[in-house]
Parts: sequence; C-alpha cells; structure tokens
Amino acid sequence: MKSISIDIETYSSTDLNQCGVYKYAESPDAEVLLFAYSIDEGPVITVDVAQGEEVPDHVLAALTDDSVLKWAFNASFERVFLSVWLDRYHPLYFSSYSINDDTVGQYLDPASWRCSRIWCAYMGLPLSLEGAGAILGLDKQKMSEGKSLIRYFCCPCAPTKTNGGRTRNLPEHAPDKWETFKKYNKRDVETEMAIQEKLKNFPVPDFLWDEYNIDQTINDRGIAVDLTLVKNAIRFDAFSKTALMASMHDITGLENPNSVQQMKQWLSDKGISTDSLDKKAIISLLETVPSDVADVLKLRQQLAKSSVSKYKKMEKSVCSDGRARGMFQFYGANRTGRWAGRIVQLQNLPQNHMPDLAEARAVVRSGDYEMMNMIYDDVPDVLSQLVRTALKPRPGKKFIVSDFSSIEARVLSYLAGEKWRLDVFESGGDIYCASASQMFGVPVEKHGVNSHLRQKGKISELALGYGGSVGALTAMGALDMGLKEDELPGLVSAWREANPNIVNFWWDVDKAALDAVRMRTSTKTHGLSFIYKSGMLFITLPSGRSLSYVRPRIGENDFGGTNITYEGTATGKWERIDTYGPKITENIVQAISRDILMYAMKTLRYCFICGHVHDELIIECSRDVSVDAICEQMGRTPPWMPGLRLKADGYECEFYKKD
Repeated sequence: MKSISIDIETYSSTDLNQCGVYKYAESPDAEVLLFAYSIDEGPVITVDVAQGEEVPDHVLAALTDDSVLKWAFNASFERVFLSVWLDRYHPLYFSSYSINDDTVGQYLDPASWRCSRIWCAYMGLPLSLEGAGAILGLDKQKMSEGKSLIRYFCCPCAPTKTNGGRTRNLPEHAPDKWETFKKYNKRDVETEMAIQEKLKNFPVPDFLWDEYNIDQTINDRGIAVDLTLVKNAIRFDAFSKTALMASMHDITGLENPNSVQQMKQWLSDKGISTDSLDKKAIISLLETVPSDVADVLKLRQQLAKSSVSKYKKMEKSVCSDGRARGMFQFYGANRTGRWAGRIVQLQNLPQNHMPDLAEARAVVRSGDYEMMNMIYDDVPDVLSQLVRTALKPRPGKKFIVSDFSSIEARVLSYLAGEKWRLDVFESGGDIYCASASQMFGVPVEKHGVNSHLRQKGKISELALGYGGSVGALTAMGALDMGLKEDELPGLVSAWREANPNIVNFWWDVDKAALDAVRMRTSTKTHGLSFIYKSGMLFITLPSGRSLSYVRPRIGENDFGGTNITYEGTATGKWERIDTYGPKITENIVQAISRDILMYAMKTLRYCFICGHVHDELIIECSRDVSVDAICEQMGRTPPWMPGLRLKADGYECEFYKKD
C-alpha cells in the first residue's frame, strides 16, 4: 500500500462549528459512523461502523504507517478525529509523534497526511469539495443531499412526540436515508480522487507539504487558556451590561436603550439627528452634543466595547487539558497562501494599552466584581484589553513573542530596488521619518525637527504602497488624524515621486502579467516568473512557491485601458475578478512576506511555536530561553532572498499581550 484516500462521517454531541474538531472529537459520545476508503486509487469501500462493521486491520495500520500517504479533503478533520477514535477504540494501532515536554501527544503524526483542499487552495480553486468539483467539471460531483443527511445523522436532534423523545437519529430510524448517506460517503472519496487526477500535472511542491506538517503541529500543540480569567470575564461582562443598561434606562427612560431605533428617536427628541450610531458616528457626535447626551453616548460606547464573544469562544473550544487548538487554517487565503484565523481568531484580538495589565488581570481572576467596578470606570474596555491575556504559557514556562519589523515595506523595497529605502532598513532607521523626509525634502525626526511630518509619512507608507490614492488614505484614517481633504492628492504625488522604482515595479509587474496571458507564454521581471499554462496564470516567487490565477483573460478597466480578469472568490461567491499591476504587486509582496514567516517557522520548528499572528510568532518555552536568540534566528534572511535586510523584535511575557 502506497496511499489511501479517506472520508469519514462522524457523530458528536459537541457543536463542530462552535468549537472545532479537537474539542468535537474528544466528546465522550464521539464516534465514527461511516469510513470510506480507497487503497492505491482502487475501488472505494464503505465500512458501516455504526451498524457493526469493522475497519480492516490493514487500514487501521496504515493510519500510523509513515510510508503510506493518507489523503482526504480537509485532512485535518480526518486525522484529528481518527487520532482520538483510534486511541479510544483501537489503542494497539495508535501512536503519536510527541516528544518530551510537547503537547501533541493525543494526535497522529501529520507528516504522512495530504490534504486535497490544500491542493485546491494552491491552485486558486474554491476551498469546498462541492465548489472545487464544480469548477473542475468533474464527472462525479459531491452529492447535494449531504448537508441534510449530516444534520440528520451527525448532530443531536430535538426530542419531540413524533420521534419518541429521542435526541439522536440512528440508521434504523431512517433506513432509506442511511443508504443514501453511505452513497454520499463513498462519493466524497470518489470526488476527492477525481480532483487529484485533474490536478496531477500541477503537483504541490514537497516543501509546501512540509509547511503543512509544521502548521498541523502548531494546531495540535494548541495554546493554554486561563479558564479562571475567561469564566470571570464572562460573568463580569454580564454584570457590567446589566448595570450599563440600568443607567441608560434611568437617564433616557427608554424600554430598550440598546435599540438603535429607540436611541435615534431619543436623540431626535433632543434635537440631534444622526443616520448612524456606529463607532465613528458616536465619536463625531461627542464633539458637539450637550453633556447629558454625551453621558448616554459614552455608556453606549462602553456597551459596544465588550469582547465577551472572544471569551466565550475560548471557553467553548478549550480541550480537556486546558489548551485551545485548531486556531489556524493553512492556506486560508488562497490568493497569497497566508493563514486564516479560526474559532478564537487570534488575528483580530483587541489591542491592549493599559499600563497596569497584570493588576487588572489579577482583579478579574479574583472574581471580585465590586473591586473591579470600584477601580475601573470602564469595565467593558478593561475586559476587552484583557482578551489576549487569557492565553498563557504552561506552569514553569514563558511566552516569547517575536515579530518582523516593517516586513512588507522591506520586501516591496527589495523587489523594486528602491535604494534609499533599503539604506534606511540597513541602518535601522525609522521608515516613516525617512519617507516623510524624502517626500518633503527636509530632515524629519520622530521627536525632533519636523516631527509633525512623520504622521504624514506614516499614513502614506501604510496606504500608498500598492497603487493606493486619495481613497486609500481616507480609508486608512487620514482625515481622522487631522489631515485635510485637499492635502491628500499632494501626499499621493509626493510619495510616488519619492518612490519612482516602486511605481515602475507596479507597471513592470502589470506588463509581465499581461504579456504572459495575452501571448500564452512565460515572462520575467524583478526575479519573478509569470507563466501561462493550461488556462492558468502562475507567478513563481523567489521561494519556489507559485501563486495561481484561474482562467485569466485580458479585460478592459474603467478607464478604457487593459487589465487582467480571473476567476476566484471575492464576495463569498465564485466570480470573475479584476486585477492589475499594483494589486498583483500586493499579492506578491504579501505572499513573499508569508514565505519569510514560514522560513522562520522552519528554523524555529523545534521551539514549541503555539501561535502566530500576521508577522508574529508566539513561542512557549523554558524560562532560560533568550529573547535575543529567538529574534536573531527569526531575523535570518532566507537563501532565496539574498541581501534582504530583516529585523525581528521580541519580548517575553507571563501571558500573551502586545508589548
């Protein structure tokens, strides 16, 4: 046996969508219902486990045989669930890949598992089996009955008089549906194998499967959650909301002060008109309204600040050993290959700016709400700032958090050959000051001469690197920081004049992509290869990884010029998307930045990485591990980007936070 393709149907009373597969699989009532497999692309066999059939020993043995490749669509589900199932029901066949002091002991080694969804993502295809099958035009598509059958057999049901008060549907309750479910299970394996056959001429590079292995290890390792803090934060939030609502009710007399409609009417009765009550609208209103109205709006702001949903996600997803797992989806962004956050979503946790973070955290952990309310005027804001701190290292360990400094700006400058910017990074200078200085022709220091210009340099750097104009500056908050609308066109012009090589790079990329698609050929620019092949546009990055654009065509933009269109998911559905040089540049730079982070993960793979956020790594380690050593290792330049100057900064902490 060289390979086996697998699809399982399972039952668990735990909600998979709420908690993820790790918590779902460890539920005491979790079980495999159907196990479909194909060995070495042979016929698909379905084992009816729910009705007493047994998975053959040679198949069970293959699950822990590193010489056998295990294929599945969204293979992390099969691997994690079967890890727990094997350990529980077939312990002789279970083995882990854990080493001393690691926390992956409950799971099968991901090294010999392959995921056809990752293959689809690498090719720019939809991330669902149904969507990928449709785009590829497979003869055997995923059966549409699947969702209703999964709801019927795989999830608890509500007890009713009609069903005799049962809380679960078994095969004997609907034999016809069960037979259809078995066909559905078999068809999923057939569809997965058909996808592999369709894509066989575009194999995923071996190094990417190694990256997937690292990703799965990080997900298996998980990150510890302070459940005392989490539970008290949820309780404090309920107390705070009740008190805030009571205060608002006392002041306004409204039945439901949290109602947008009722609040708008109350404001109208006070002679104040507003189309919205969102964050920006309230900030604007607070500048002009009377103090009594301001008090109500501030109370409303406090209600809106609460991040209790994050705490609830942590509580629901944490496994029996106190660790939350499965927080990262490999290749979740298939345009660039970046990760997507899942469940708790570490990528969008609220920031913290409190100087007394540890003290506030201790108060919440104590469970003393009265003390909390006495010390802090804005309890919801405190709870929001403490969300990150609910993630903690194990006893006797610490976190080292290390991230890249200005990684995208460095990569963009390197590719474009913008020397003055490279010199700034080489010397360790402040890119925002340097950019402002280059734009306005005067020296700019952060806390010195012309320091007021640094903010203009900063907003320009953040908004204009990928062809952005006045709209990008506005979206980045230029007006909110005090810039005037008539200043913005000048900033755009000044930044572009200061960065001519970057501007040229946008249009060199644009031309290379257009020529590749138009002439069905290969082109190169700035160390990047653009290849049109079999109805696909591939952009090969310095790392050897390729970006994929499905069915590219030459189109016409809004200004009458030519651009590229391709098929992809932009608004939640498969559609044709416009792109052009600066946007493709953004994809390239973000993808290379991702590859650099992945290179750092590879060099630090034995350091117990338990999380990553954008360009940052979270490492759980012994107290004697050096921050400087981790940052030095992380800041090493990959061999495929010679001369690129990287810088990683870091800090250590007793709980996760932003330094």
